[in-house]
Amino acid sequence: MLGAYDSSAIVAVRDLDRARAFYGDLLGLDAEADAGTGVLLFKTGATTLVVYPSEEAGTNRANAVVFSGIADLDAVVGGLRDRGVTFEHYDLPGLTLDGDVHRRGDDGFVWFKDPDGNLLHLTTL
Repeated sequence: MLGAYDSSAIVAVRDLDRARAFYGDLLGLDAEADAGTGVLLFKTGATTLVVYPSEEAGTNRANAVVFSGIADLDAVVGGLRDRGVTFEHYDLPGLTLDGDVHRRGDDGFVWFKDPDGNLLHLTTL
């Protein structure tokens, strides 16, 4: 589902199998390689998302991954919601909440967490 959008990130996780299921199966990202290196690589648009094991997983309270340029954000949000994703809601200056999408004019913003608590962000920008 998100594999056509660019991201630039390296994400720490506690369990690679759980991360493979979340990023690969739930989010629909295509795995580029997993040659026993202990690192997962997922194709995201023209870039790669690197997922690696760390005991520090989920300690970052800010955005860990941003998927940008999502033209039909409402459809992507609906598809993720149907797959069980729960979205974060924030009271942010200049943004209004419309269902699970924060809006500012024609721009849309969405946040949700992976199983380790890493914050993922989707945007129309």
